[in-house]
Amino acid sequence: MPIPELHPLAPKAAEAAEAASAQGAFWPMHDRLYAARGQLAIDDLVRYAGELDLDAQRLRAELSEDVHEPRVSRDRESALASGVLGTPAFFVNGEHHEGAFDAGSLVSALEKTSGAAG
Repeated sequence: MPIPELHPLAPKAAEAAEAASAQGAFWPMHDRLYAARGQLAIDDLVRYAGELDLDAQRLRAELSEDVHEPRVSRDRESALASGVLGTPAFFVNGEHHEGAFDAGSLVSALEKTSGAAG
């Protein structure tokens, strides 16, 4: 979920992840974007695609034509409608979990909603 108010380059980075997904490499691009530490200009995104052995020029063209923008916008609107204002976000048994999100807290939340004993 890109938050352009905090990270102006995040929407294009999200589109790059979707463009990579179209080439079968969403998770590798996801991981590369997080490792980029905010270096998310178009030329950076294209370079990352090349590093991942993707068709970098296809990715550049798809970014310039906003091919994946509708998907990113749709996902962002869905997140906002679900009460998600940022990432990471977690849902426990269909309910937005607003507490801590370390492993112990998430297990505890699951146990509470499932009636299991801790």
